[in-house]
Amino acid sequence: MPETAAAVTRTPSGRLALAASPEKIALGPLDGRYQSAIAPLVDYLSEAALNRDRVAVEVEWLIHLTSNSVLPGAGPLTAEQQDKLRGIVTEFDAAAVAELAEIEAVTVHDVKAVEYYISRRLPAIGIENLTAMVHFGCTSEDINNLSYALGVKGAVEDVWLPAARALVQQIEAMAEENRAVPMLSRTHGQPATPTTLGKELAVIAYRLSRQLDRVAKTEYLGKINGATGTYAAHVASVPGADWQSVSKSFVEGLGLTWNPLTTQIESHDWQAELYSDIARFNRILHNVCTDIWSYISIGYFRQIPVAGATGSSTMPHKVNPIRFENAEANLEISNGLLDTLAATLVTSRWQRDLTDSSSQRNIGVAFGHSLLAISNVAKGLKALDVAGDVLAGDLDTNWEVLGEAIQMVMRAEAIAGVAGMENPYERLKDLTRGHRVDAARMQEFVSGLGLSADAEARLLALTPGGYTGIADELVDHLK
Repeated sequence: MPETAAAVTRTPSGRLALAASPEKIALGPLDGRYQSAIAPLVDYLSEAALNRDRVAVEVEWLIHLTSNSVLPGAGPLTAEQQDKLRGIVTEFDAAAVAELAEIEAVTVHDVKAVEYYISRRLPAIGIENLTAMVHFGCTSEDINNLSYALGVKGAVEDVWLPAARALVQQIEAMAEENRAVPMLSRTHGQPATPTTLGKELAVIAYRLSRQLDRVAKTEYLGKINGATGTYAAHVASVPGADWQSVSKSFVEGLGLTWNPLTTQIESHDWQAELYSDIARFNRILHNVCTDIWSYISIGYFRQIPVAGATGSSTMPHKVNPIRFENAEANLEISNGLLDTLAATLVTSRWQRDLTDSSSQRNIGVAFGHSLLAISNVAKGLKALDVAGDVLAGDLDTNWEVLGEAIQMVMRAEAIAGVAGMENPYERLKDLTRGHRVDAARMQEFVSGLGLSADAEARLLALTPGGYTGIADELVDHLK
């Protein structure tokens, strides 16, 4: 059938316009390719979730004012009326999202649209006389700051933290399993004093856990105090109420920390603190990715092939560390946004400007890229096998790393009065620096030092794989 002008839409270059398709086509990868990995965040940090939380805050404010008889003539609602009001929130669905969008198209104001949306439903509850109490004394930011706090708090506590903690627990389990597996260290990328794989994984888990503990202690602040934080409209309309007490009890009733001193906006300092902590977690995890990638490249880990998967379109043998590479990229994108949010949100011209409005709409994107990275690292770690033979072989070809132990034993011998222990560091440096030394040469050197019998026996029994100190015991600090 020939195309008609009415049947298709084309771009200026002549291509079919995908945007004209009736199917939803995502612009960004989080809402397209990676949507399944970040789906849980939609219930907390999407635009629809923000509007649902705005409705919730407005509804709870109305219930709070009436329950405490703050306004003369507006006493407590019945339990049934309160339940029906809260039903506006629990039944918030796709149709509600569409209705709000229609109202906002007229108001050109998102929070005012929420006020009208709730007001429409009061007659059915039998409280149309309280329409004037919806959004009473509030500026938009009274609703917005509380809604964002609730959304971010939920996203952190219900989605991001559980995923991050599960990843750390996965690393802790790997540390325990490999606590005694010796591994050559590579300070500055060069062979160095051996460690154990488990101890190195424990270092990672410990670092990440500290950041998660900081995130878990986040204070989510909120305010509800009017256009410039002075309760001016509140006092003018109901001068007899203790508005600070009303505000404090309401904010704390939402599970947030009350901020008593603000301009029109809650200052967002808590957000900057939180995003900096999450960004720090991301940076440590990025370091984990680059280290694991490097260990894979030198054969310390083998990747378990996935049936049917392709590593390269032209090289059939390849199994690429794509999970870690994907995570690196997403952590960098997440941190770019988190750093911007942390820097931007703490500043506002005088009592209010709107830079935070657009900025905060990207909170979900920042969390989404971090959550996607966490998912990729977890999957990547599950697909690793420890190459014990490679680890052992690497240690056995680097006997020179025992130079540290030998010169330290010589120092101890000198202090104990054993003769002939002069210049231990320099003598080991001449033997080992820039040279590969095998077992026979090292033991020959030890035997010719004139050590005490006990010290000589200890060093002759020492191997690179056995020179790990108490590395395996250090893993217990994770407990």
